[in-house]
Amino acid sequence: MSSDETDASSDETDRPSGSDRKTRVTVLVALGANLVIAVAKAIGGLIAGSPALLSEAAHSVADSLNEMFLLAALRRSRRPADRRHPFGYGKERFFWSLLAAVGIFVMGGCFSFFQGFEALRNGADESFSGYVVGLVVLAVALLAEGVSLLRALHQVRQQGGGAGMRDPALRTVVAEDGTAVIGVTLAIAGMALHMATGQVVWEASASLGIGVLLVYVAYRLGRDARDQLIGQATDEKQSLRMRALLEAQPEIDSVEALLTMQLGLDSTLVAARIDLVPGLDSEEVEDVAVRIKRSLAHTFPEAAQIFLDVTDARTTREAARGDAAAAGSPAATGERGGA
Repeated sequence: MSSDETDASSDETDRPSGSDRKTRVTVLVALGANLVIAVAKAIGGLIAGSPALLSEAAHSVADSLNEMFLLAALRRSRRPADRRHPFGYGKERFFWSLLAAVGIFVMGGCFSFFQGFEALRNGADESFSGYVVGLVVLAVALLAEGVSLLRALHQVRQQGGGAGMRDPALRTVVAEDGTAVIGVTLAIAGMALHMATGQVVWEASASLGIGVLLVYVAYRLGRDARDQLIGQATDEKQSLRMRALLEAQPEIDSVEALLTMQLGLDSTLVAARIDLVPGLDSEEVEDVAVRIKRSLAHTFPEAAQIFLDVTDARTTREAARGDAAAAGSPAATGERGGA
């Protein structure tokens, strides 16, 4: 790609895309809902003395902090490439998503376990008014979390379902809101059973259940972010399409290797080792390489960085066989020769 094309792509990368703007609105909606709900749950939990409600307050605080991480990810991942980061800042999106997963685990899951075990050990006495306050707060929280979840699912549907879930920020919001709806439902059930039976074990169990749910969601989100941070390849169908395009070029005799790596949400590095047909001079090889790169970039707009390694496949194979033979020789293995 020419320098003008690179500069243009950098400017385009620096500008938020339409999907990023929608994701930002979705994250802001979730942040606003979680901040209000966290305050309401904390006040209601302290008044009612409810471990399940306090666990849900910690859950909402963790979600609020995570939404701030995701807003940072949306902003910072769009910075253009520079000398220190020649491939851009797209992986910032994955890094902040990993921090969000850690936040869910530490602030949400661990505190929920603490509240559950504390209730089992010391008990929790609640008045009738406390039950009423707690249930009202949880009902409002369920409504707010449901609205936020519907907003996130609507955006996922607009972005093509599974394709929309590729965005770690959007995926985290969906996971958080879905977990919040299930967690609030568990807290309501635990509090209602506590009120009906007088047994705190129901509310403690709800707290422990919320903790297990949060730890599982944190693990899944953290695993996905880890895979993307350490250099995940593009999906197999995309790789096969790229290989097919290369093999269809008349100047390419064979594609010896094709490597891809996600640099960001919509940015991929493509590196191919190709063997050209014999008879091309150096100028023709250069022209062919430029044309193939342009063809790849046109067909796959997400291919932000394309590298072609022109090699002689026969020479490479012979060298590989020679290395293998040398590795098995007495000199290489340390064995002594002779009969």
